[in-house]
Amino acid sequence: MPLSFCSKRHSLPRHVYRGFRWAGAYTPILMLFFAILLIGSLSRTLLVAWQFHRVTETTVWPDIFLHGLRADLIMAGMVVAPLVLLLPILGHRFSWLAWKRLTVFWALIVVFSFLFMEFATPTFIAEYDTRPNRLFIEYLSYPKEVMSMLWEGYLPAVIIGIFLCVLLTGLFAWLLRPWAREPSPGNYRKAILIWPLVVIAVFMSVRSTTGHRPANPAMFALTSDAMVNSLIINSTWSVAFAVYNLKHEEDADARYGQMEMSEILNETRSAPWLRGAEFNSRHFPTLHQQIPVKERPRPLNLVIVLEESLGATFVESLGGRPATPRLEALKNSGWWFENLYATGTRSVRGIEAVVSGFLPSPARSVVKLSLAQTGFFTLADLLKHQGYNTGFIYGGEAHFDNMRSFFSGNGFDNILDQQNYVNPVFTGSWGVSDEDLFTKTHEELQTLHASEEPFFRLVFSSSNHTPFEYPDNRIEQYDEEKSTVNNAVKYADHALGDFIDTARNSDYWKDTLFLIVADHDARVWGDELVPIKNFHIPGLILGAGVESRRIETIASQIDLAPTLLSLMGIASENPMVGRDLVRFPDAPGRAIMQFNDYYAWMDSDYNVTVLRPEQEPLAGIYSPQVGRTQYLAGAPEDAATKKALAHALLPLKLYREQAYGLPDEQDQTRL
Repeated sequence: MPLSFCSKRHSLPRHVYRGFRWAGAYTPILMLFFAILLIGSLSRTLLVAWQFHRVTETTVWPDIFLHGLRADLIMAGMVVAPLVLLLPILGHRFSWLAWKRLTVFWALIVVFSFLFMEFATPTFIAEYDTRPNRLFIEYLSYPKEVMSMLWEGYLPAVIIGIFLCVLLTGLFAWLLRPWAREPSPGNYRKAILIWPLVVIAVFMSVRSTTGHRPANPAMFALTSDAMVNSLIINSTWSVAFAVYNLKHEEDADARYGQMEMSEILNETRSAPWLRGAEFNSRHFPTLHQQIPVKERPRPLNLVIVLEESLGATFVESLGGRPATPRLEALKNSGWWFENLYATGTRSVRGIEAVVSGFLPSPARSVVKLSLAQTGFFTLADLLKHQGYNTGFIYGGEAHFDNMRSFFSGNGFDNILDQQNYVNPVFTGSWGVSDEDLFTKTHEELQTLHASEEPFFRLVFSSSNHTPFEYPDNRIEQYDEEKSTVNNAVKYADHALGDFIDTARNSDYWKDTLFLIVADHDARVWGDELVPIKNFHIPGLILGAGVESRRIETIASQIDLAPTLLSLMGIASENPMVGRDLVRFPDAPGRAIMQFNDYYAWMDSDYNVTVLRPEQEPLAGIYSPQVGRTQYLAGAPEDAATKKALAHALLPLKLYREQAYGLPDEQDQTRL
């Protein structure tokens, strides 16, 4: 009996190997690929069982396993890709020994690393309520504290995890043993003939989509529970993506110069609209009370319509082309911004400014950065705490630009995107058309109004985006050729105008405040260091009895959120440094613009200060009539440079310290 058992036990590796032997030189690649899928699926199953009470409360259950398999396929494709690319060079009889050693070594390293990350996951979730992420890497700089935490709180789990990690890696090595003893590579010609197909298969596995945007972790942010979202992916990919993001954040705030935090805060708090505010939180240094000028018995609902790529260059009354007749017709219906400027040239930059009131930084937008995926201030989070139903409505795929992850982790409880549209009128490369978007929005607002629950919805259009696709027979074309930016803008304007007409005749109009604003201009080009003309965007606040008014002062996108709260009648404590234009309509304005490596500050007299990396700042004067900046020979005044530098450095410092949010009820950071 013992001999029989021993014989069966030692025959197991060969039985496993025989299942892959037909693959020849591809055998270890296939074994590694399926090992990653097996480990990932088994780990996810155990984690879901552990957190079952959280998982079942979300809409992703039980599809979490299907989405998880897709994430594991991405990871498996990534780890076998180097071997696949090297196979034609090494997978023949002349280098057979080197190929065997390389594949076995690589497979064992990958399996051990993957197992290690999965075994580390339960401890990390217990401490931080998410899979390992950027913090996992950052805390490697603090080995003493980390080891102390693990020793005191998780010693049994650590010991068991390390033991199982070594044991299972050893098991995989045992299963690879017959392959390591294989004397020849088999048919090399056959291996080369199928190699292109294998490369395509691996590429498809990694890309995981037939769309023009590759998969990323944000694609799997399917619920408002960040921890459950993290269970869908695997820990190795989570950490690898965080490491990738780090290169966009390191030293970004040192490009223009240095300034002490106390001096930065003195400069930013000295704005006329912040001088009388009290800043009583040590952890949230810009947190202050904002009291509306007019209190309302019932605060208004809020709908923000963020128009894709709708710069002032398309608005005739703002010096552009007459491509937005419907928006022009609305400008006397509410607050019309004559001198509103975007903070950047990407949608995510507009999102962070409009939704969070956050200053632009030299790094990427916080929408994409890992530390801002939870606990970061947004209007949705603030209004959610005040009893509002919050949500995001989009015609495309919400995972694009990491929007789904950022929104679901920061107060947006309901996210509707392309998969939520039934029989749309038109679907293009970027999703359904704007008229489908606004039809869905109108249905949503009617339902919300009927529930008598206060609501906030962010609506993001997409029809005005290259390749400029839209339904036929909707507009009188601006250009003869259909697929042009001018025609796409005119169609987007048509859909917007129809939506506002519908909203005006709906019950929710009288209780709802609407903001129509661009995220940025369609294209920012020209030979200027910072093409300020292309940062000029339209903005309109209307609805709920808002009177007609022209806002002629220079304003920034970061001023919109404080102004909206004031008009809604919302008293709040928030960290935004923008201006409430209701309370401070005549204060000197300013615009803040990030463009490539340059950071521009423009004051109310159109004096411009441009910060440049590793160079002295430039001074200039912008002419809105001509649309150009004339740069001056001398350096800008020290006061202007300090003001610009303080506002350039502040956002990343707040981001890194996770100091741009709302305190909880037990906040102990009060001065």
